[in-house]
Amino acid sequence: MKKNWWKIVCVVLLVYAVVGGLLMPVPALSQLQETIRNLYFHVCMWFAMMILFGVSVVHSIQFLNTGNLKKDISARAYASTGIVFGLLGYATGAIWASYTWADPNNPAYASFGSIVREPKLIGAAIALLIYFAYFVLRSSIPDLDQRARVSAVYNIFAFAMLFPSIWIIPRILPSLHPGKEGNPALNFNDIDARMRMVFYPAVIGWTLLGVWITTLKIRISFLKEKNWLNA
Repeated sequence: MKKNWWKIVCVVLLVYAVVGGLLMPVPALSQLQETIRNLYFHVCMWFAMMILFGVSVVHSIQFLNTGNLKKDISARAYASTGIVFGLLGYATGAIWASYTWADPNNPAYASFGSIVREPKLIGAAIALLIYFAYFVLRSSIPDLDQRARVSAVYNIFAFAMLFPSIWIIPRILPSLHPGKEGNPALNFNDIDARMRMVFYPAVIGWTLLGVWITTLKIRISFLKEKNWLNA
């Protein structure tokens, strides 16, 4: 029980985030209305993705320093879970955009062209594709040591590319996405106090869920490696 306390915290925070996110009062903004509740899912999953990718690149750096293949396995596992959260964040963002950016007076396809050209969406897609390429690269190198070294270097490059593709370039170009002039959800002036009561616990809860999933993936990978060595 002492070792699993953080898993209990994860479950409690996620239950609170879901229930509170759906039931607690939110500001009545003219364009967003009740869709603003998606902040607890879309944005929080992106935050969790960034944290998981950050942990992944730390493990890659540790592998380059130590040569321990377990660090490479951990880096791969955190990157794969980060991609899952990135896809979920992208999907929830696309659903949100369909309700807030699309013109209700025109057919859906008429607004689709302007939405898909949104710099934030393009930058997020590029970031995810870079990480998909990370796994394609891994699968193309048969030698374990060489694969781990090349993958670790590429993982550092992939993490560095997150910032210009998601945070910098979309703020330079004209964008429909909120937060262009500030730090969305980080600055106290950008988010209502009532929403902060749910938002920050949701970020922690989704991140802990990602870590939980990743630890299971790492344990499975270690067992597979052990069985392969004993075969």
